[in-house]
Amino acid sequence: MGEQSRILAVLGPTNTGKTHYAIERMLAHRTGVIGLPLRLLAREVYDKIVGLRGPSVVALITGEERIIPPRAKYWVCTVEAMPQGMGVDFVAIDEIQLCADPERGHVFTNRLLGMRGTRETQFLGSHTMRHVIAALVPEAEFLGRERLSQLSYSGPKKLSKMPPRSAIVGFSVDNVYAIAELLRRQKGGAAVVMGALSPRTRNAQVELYQNGEVDYLVATDAIGMGLNLDINHVAFSSLTKFDGRRMRNLAPNELAQIAGRAGRGMRHGTFGVTGDARDLHEEVANAIMDHRFTPIQKLEWRNDRLQFGTPEALIRSLETRPTDERLVAAREADDLIALKTLSAQADIRQRAQDGSAVKLLWDVCRIPDFRSISPAEHAGLLESIYCDLNDHGRIPDDWLARQIRRIDRVDGDIDTLSKRLAYIRTWTYVAQRKGWVDDENHWRGATRAVEDRLSDALHGALTQRFVDRRTSVLLRRLKQKEAMVAEVSDQGDVTVEGEFVGRLIGFRFIQDKEASGAEAKTLAQASLQALAPHFHLKADRFYNAPDTEIDFTEQGGLMWGDQAVGKLVAGDDPLKPQAQAFVDEAAGDDVAGKVQRRLQHFIDRKIATLFEPLLNLQKDEALTGIARGFGFRMVEGFGILPRGEVAEDVKALDQDARGALRKHGIRFGQFTIFMPLLLKPAPTRLRLVLWSLANGLSEFPESPPPGLVTVPSGKDVPGAHHTMSGYRGAGERAIRIDMLERLADMLRAEDSRGGFEAKADMLSITGMTLEQFADLMQGLGYKAERGEREKQRVVVAEPVAKTPAADTAKAEAPQEPEATAEAPEALKTPAPEAPDAPTPEAPAEPAEAIAEAAPEEEKTPEQEVFYTFTWAARPRGNPRPQQANNKPRGKGKRPPRKGGKPEGDRGAKTFSSKPQKKDRIDPDNPFAAALMGLKDKT
Repeated sequence: MGEQSRILAVLGPTNTGKTHYAIERMLAHRTGVIGLPLRLLAREVYDKIVGLRGPSVVALITGEERIIPPRAKYWVCTVEAMPQGMGVDFVAIDEIQLCADPERGHVFTNRLLGMRGTRETQFLGSHTMRHVIAALVPEAEFLGRERLSQLSYSGPKKLSKMPPRSAIVGFSVDNVYAIAELLRRQKGGAAVVMGALSPRTRNAQVELYQNGEVDYLVATDAIGMGLNLDINHVAFSSLTKFDGRRMRNLAPNELAQIAGRAGRGMRHGTFGVTGDARDLHEEVANAIMDHRFTPIQKLEWRNDRLQFGTPEALIRSLETRPTDERLVAAREADDLIALKTLSAQADIRQRAQDGSAVKLLWDVCRIPDFRSISPAEHAGLLESIYCDLNDHGRIPDDWLARQIRRIDRVDGDIDTLSKRLAYIRTWTYVAQRKGWVDDENHWRGATRAVEDRLSDALHGALTQRFVDRRTSVLLRRLKQKEAMVAEVSDQGDVTVEGEFVGRLIGFRFIQDKEASGAEAKTLAQASLQALAPHFHLKADRFYNAPDTEIDFTEQGGLMWGDQAVGKLVAGDDPLKPQAQAFVDEAAGDDVAGKVQRRLQHFIDRKIATLFEPLLNLQKDEALTGIARGFGFRMVEGFGILPRGEVAEDVKALDQDARGALRKHGIRFGQFTIFMPLLLKPAPTRLRLVLWSLANGLSEFPESPPPGLVTVPSGKDVPGAHHTMSGYRGAGERAIRIDMLERLADMLRAEDSRGGFEAKADMLSITGMTLEQFADLMQGLGYKAERGEREKQRVVVAEPVAKTPAADTAKAEAPQEPEATAEAPEALKTPAPEAPDAPTPEAPAEPAEAIAEAAPEEEKTPEQEVFYTFTWAARPRGNPRPQQANNKPRGKGKRPPRKGGKPEGDRGAKTFSSKPQKKDRIDPDNPFAAALMGLKDKT
């Protein structure tokens, strides 16, 4: 073996292809084994060799994973799991400089000194190992390899200025998470790689980075151990780390190991610092760039010739001091601490009485503390496992199943899932030990399945927390300058490349409000670029849409269905407002022009339809002189003019002029000059908008609900608002102007000077109570005097025999109007009360009825409220009421009526709302009975 075996130390900085060279050399031999520093790296190399030679000849052995096909020729292992004494042709150990690592160095030193291939052995690592390898392995040859690309120092950089394809290195879980969270907000997200991740989680996270879903990687120093990633820049967020015992500064060679991940193949790379990390000293930066480091002089060592007679003998052999000056005793490792703890217990010493029992105890103590719990708690778990193995030869299935079942849950946050993943690694390690469980294949599959589920859940949790898929996807597509596809739902939700980005309302894109900063900028850029075709298609649909799909709001907005597409602005002519379209600039001038033209066509046609009488008046060339001027005033008033404002103009109109104006539908009312067709709800709504635009109002008055005769006048509401709404303010309420003119027609028949009461018809057409009507009348310029009187009682009289004379009198009597819901009870004219004494025309009342009626007369009479209205001083704008003959009153007294006194000599009268009947005797008169008797005698 000595003549044929070649020992080769392949030394050089990172990115020199050392691992690739070793794989090529191993596959050139019939059999081989390669030891790697990390389970993650072992899995990566295993997958690569499987791709080259197939899974049937490649084995994978790590602490928690064993894949050993029956015809395995090539073994990929972690250094700790490398099988001894196999006699393979080729042996390689990667990252041999870890011989100086305080925690694991003694394992690498053991492989350096004692593991050889029958034909070739390779040690892969840094130039710093050259002298010590030459001293300890004199027969070794050396092969130096130069870096394939240049590595340069770029100094400090803020995280927000970090270039794409960068790896930011942290040395604690909290630091890694904080950096990843910041990158998610600023750059769309980052992948996370840590040594504690399972290979499945790590590979999924690396895939996020490698396929370009994210441009940033946040990692621990695990990436320095041979992980080949597409990294252009490495930034250190800290220059210190906790090594398990204390915080210490990273040595230049350790920084170089990590920084060397930047620039793979022939592509150059850079490294620097970020965050709180101080700027590197010039000599340190130069050393990293020139690959000049202090040679390693001492290697960690622990005796591998163990004595298994007793626990004490085993401990003594483990604590044996090295004899070579280049080797130093390794510090007390976790397995030795566990051995000392367990061997101090009486029940363990009682069981560990022979070599096999002591060897089993040592194998149990070597179970790693994946959970990072206290030494005492970890020792308690090891004690249970050892006792079961020693007493029963196996770990009980039910106990192991309970332990696994407790962990097999995928709910919880990142920390919870990480702890469960660490716990399952313990049972995965146990299931991989030969002879420790009954059904090894079952438990290896069960633990592997749980680990895979937890790994997938952890990957999902990491991605959800640290990756904004939307921003990362859009950034990648923008960078690739590829056309992006946008989809718009019926509700206007916009998705680009499957990611929700906002809503399209009309022709304006409303970006998702959750986005901010750089994310919002990316979102807007990608969304508007992808929406460009949609804008054109939607503009075509809108241009061809019927007017029934478009409407205006009471505030001057223009709507297409439920989407705002524009607004009205004042034009040169109040009846010709301009449409202003709501269109994003990114949609282009063509889309904006098409939308604006369609809106202008709509509003022009709407005005032409609803204001046709007014436009005809404006265009009538037959109107001349004062009539034409009055017509212009009507157009300026949008078809409504308070008579008080144009009183002089109205007086100046002769009958011909009035007739010409009436042909256009103009009504000359007592209070208002108006066009009844324009009082309908649709023209009223449009009139308010046009009037508000013409007067430059910032908030437009709303049109009253259709069908209401009166509405509250409101406080501080200008009278012009009521006028444009088709109402006239009077007191606490405003009355519709056409109904006001009907009321005015009724009031002409009343004696406004002598006084009158409200009639039922007056209350009916206004829909008011008596008190509301009194307030309205005062608002119109009348004085309302309130009074009370005894309410007339209603008694249903016995039916009497009809006579021809009675039928004739009934036919001649005026009909009483029906009572309405709005008219108060006081205004209903009661029927006359039956007289106290019977008359010859009516039979006498029964004695029982008279007896029952007697107590009623003793009750206090019920009172009713009434108002007497007289014309008061004329308010501004209120015309004086005219008489029924439609002639204005002159000065002085009216000529006396036939057989009567002049009006000025008569006192004020009161009137009932019900017409008086002829020859009616007031039943409330105390002499009613006597008068009835006299009447009977006549």
